Amino acid sequence: MNRIIFHIDVNSAFLSWEAAKRVKNGESDIRKIASCIGGDPTTRRGVVLAKSNEAKKYGVKTGEPLSFSLRKCPHLQIYRPDFKLYKSCSRAFKSICKLYSPTMEEFSIDECFLDMTGIVSDYNRAVSLAHEIKDRIKNELGFTVNVGIGENKLCAKMASDFEKPDKVHTLFQSEVPTKMWPLPVGDLLFVGGASAKKLNSIGIHKIGQLANAKVEFLSKHFSNKRSIYMHNFANAVDDSPVVSKRPEPKGYSNSVTLEENLSSIKEADTVLLALSDAVTGHMRKDGNKAHSISVGIRFLNFKNISHQMSFSEPLSTTNEVYEAAKKLLRELWRDRRPIRLISISLTNLTKLSGCRQLSFFDEPSKRVEISKKSDERVDKVIDALRKRYGFDVIKRGGVINYNVKVDKKI
Repeated sequence: MNRIIFHIDVNSAFLSWEAAKRVKNGESDIRKIASCIGGDPTTRRGVVLAKSNEAKKYGVKTGEPLSFSLRKCPHLQIYRPDFKLYKSCSRAFKSICKLYSPTMEEFSIDECFLDMTGIVSDYNRAVSLAHEIKDRIKNELGFTVNVGIGENKLCAKMASDFEKPDKVHTLFQSEVPTKMWPLPVGDLLFVGGASAKKLNSIGIHKIGQLANAKVEFLSKHFSNKRSIYMHNFANAVDDSPVVSKRPEPKGYSNSVTLEENLSSIKEADTVLLALSDAVTGHMRKDGNKAHSISVGIRFLNFKNISHQMSFSEPLSTTNEVYEAAKKLLRELWRDRRPIRLISISLTNLTKLSGCRQLSFFDEPSKRVEISKKSDERVDKVIDALRKRYGFDVIKRGGVINYNVKVDKKI
């Protein structure tokens, strides 16, 4: 028997999780009204992270600015993101999924793959078990999922994106020509908007057309590697395994889209401190430190620029990253044009340890060493408090009077 893979995807996750919490507390179900999760309802800034089906009827789209959505649907109800709730709900539904297979791969906060090969004996049993998982999540947790079934991860993922919500769909190899090939080429997994537009320009509008095109023809318009990759996916070829263990990270990044355009170096430093605090905490949690740091900014015309620097001695403390980020920002942002986004990335990782490798030529001052050890102790205490009580239990003095919202991944 061929492999059997399930892909389980929470329907409109952030909104569903908020709705389930409210229904449990005796409040009305926000899934039944035009509503969305995203940004700040008081300022109407930010983007749509999730939307209800009622909001979708008005043309509200995930990822678009809230100001656009409100023009389409003036009575749209906006709710703030609650990432602590989302993590709790994610753990809850994945705990149920793990009961059905020892091999589960977390694809995102609201998606996972299950390798059901050897657990189910035939396709009919696979469909029956998928309904059981779907209904159990709905009954026990109060929100719905879609389950896609296929002989590889690609087909399972494509199947789960068919009609929603609260559905089970199959996409076996024999069904690919009738179920997948008629779809727009932009619906194929990992074919983004730019690639879809380029494919359309050369006469390829459906997945089936891509599947039947020659790789040599595609290579005239895309790289050879990209052409083979897209052609294989269009033909439902995917041998990637379901992997339970999370791969080692290659880097850490964090960014913030600013509620108001920023042109002051003082305010920019505040944002950098908040970003440095969050991204280093996440890195230290995984036991890593970084030899390279990059700072990026986005202007009002959506143009992105960035600068990077590397260090022989890796960075691990918040203050080290913050000082390096400030230096990079000043090199990068000389004209002080208003900016709308700032990001920090840490790469070229190595494992965190209690000792430090010194260069043969180093003559570190005693003052610098004492300062570094003090920073490490402070970070250790802050990390421990946040792990136990949540990210917002403690804030650094430099950001306490500012409303800087970053991704709290600690």
